[in-house]
Parts: sequence; structure tokens; C-alpha cells
Amino acid sequence: MEKLKNAASCIRSLVEEKNLKMPELLITLGSGLGAFAENAEQLLVIPYSEIPDFPASTVAGHKGRLILAKDNDSGRNFWIMQGRIHYYEGYSMQEVVFPLRTLILLGIRKFVVTNAAGGINRNFDAGDFMIIRDHINLMGTNPLIGKNKDDFGPRFPDMSSAYSRKMAILMQKSAMEHGISLKEGVYIALSGPTYETPAEVRMLATLGADAVGMSTVPEVIAAKHAGIEVSGISFISNKAAGLSLNPLSHEEVSENAAKAEKLFSAFMKRFISLVLEEKDE
Repeated sequence: MEKLKNAASCIRSLVEEKNLKMPELLITLGSGLGAFAENAEQLLVIPYSEIPDFPASTVAGHKGRLILAKDNDSGRNFWIMQGRIHYYEGYSMQEVVFPLRTLILLGIRKFVVTNAAGGINRNFDAGDFMIIRDHINLMGTNPLIGKNKDDFGPRFPDMSSAYSRKMAILMQKSAMEHGISLKEGVYIALSGPTYETPAEVRMLATLGADAVGMSTVPEVIAAKHAGIEVSGISFISNKAAGLSLNPLSHEEVSENAAKAEKLFSAFMKRFISLVLEEKDE
């Protein structure tokens, strides 16, 4: 808690130094989706390396910057995490959720999580977007293991409604306005960093998963522990192993994400505006 409070204090001082308003919304950008941050109106950019005890993102495509941005439609500010921390990078689960918990201490109440994922559902194609309706944790661990942090939430948090239906409707609305048809489904998380085998993908399909990845679930668990409203979307960057003739690679993930970045940026900008404007209703 001391490290979290120090990190929060550092960020707060930088925000206050510029007389900016502290946001209540955070969006975390997954692999290949960082261009959304480049197109936003940036009020303050803080490299993770300048925040005490903030873990560094080591994966290509994750710049490792915390950005305070402004949404011009609503006139409100929001946080962008341009790059996330992964369990497979060698960090503990506590470290993986450290950035999110720091921003929770700074007052965020809504969290939008994005990722690149492999499509398991045979009706999904590379380039699709999937609203995360629910998730399955197969990472073999949980960020809440250990002594409960009572400052954040209860020992046994409820996960029956992990993802906000209300925010999902706003996401569908924003996509429809841009002529985009969003899929919906269940995201399943494994530890990585290896991609799944065809046999594992068949198993995951049997378990009810529509898309698979190596992130997101720890942050969502930590967010729900603290009573944060969560919305999630997966960019289907490729078909999962055994469903495509091509071998899987991070380069393919990044290339396909780059092709979709304009669409993603357009409808996510509208979605952010709708979420921020919703406060007035």
C-alpha cells in the first residue's frame, strides 16, 4: 500500500502542477492498439519509468506511457494506459495490477480494457472486434491471492457481473454509428507466452471460450474487487491455432491491429464520449 500511495502521490502532483482535473475513466490499450493514444488530445504524458515502483512494459507495441487526455465532445478528461504489464513478462500478479490500483487510488470509477486476442469461435475472422461478455481465468493464479487489501475491497468479491452491460450497449451504439458490427463473447486468459496448441484451442472451445489471450483478466479482477465498473473489448488479431494454415506470431498480431487502428480509434473515441457524457443523465 505504501508503494501504491507513493505512485499515486507522484501522479497527483504532476496533474495538480498543470491545474488539470483528475479523471474518473481509464482505458488500457492492448497489443497493436496504441495508436488510439496518438490521436487523442494529450494534456499530460508520464512515462511509466518516471512513476515510483511502476513496472515497465517490455513487449513490442506497448510504449509504457500514462496519458491524461481530453475528450472534446464531453469536455472531460480520461486516462490512457498506452501499454500494459503482462504476467508472462516475469512480473507477479501484484505487479501486473499495480498501475490499475494506483489509478483507483486517484479516483477512477470506470475502466475500459482492450486486448488483442486469438479467435476461437469459428464465426470470427481476423479483424473482428468482440465485446467481452464474460471471462474464464486459466492463468493458474489470481491477483487477490494473499492477505486481502481491505482498502480496495472485500475478501471474496462477487464476479457474477464482471462486465457492465450498460457500457456494452454504449459500445455497440458507437460501433453502429461507424458502420461496424461488433461480436460478443467469452474471453479466456492463459499465462503465455507461448501461443496455444491446436489441442488446447479445441479444449478452450469446449469450455465455452470465443477468444483467447494472455492479459486482461487480472486487471478486471482487481477492478471488480474495488467496485469499478468494467467494459472490455478484444481485437481478433488472428484465428487461434489449428483454425488457420498460418503459424502464429506477434508480428501478425501487430500488423492486423495496424490495419484496423483507424476503425478502432473512431468508434472508441465515440464510445469514450458516450461513457463520459453518461454521467450527466
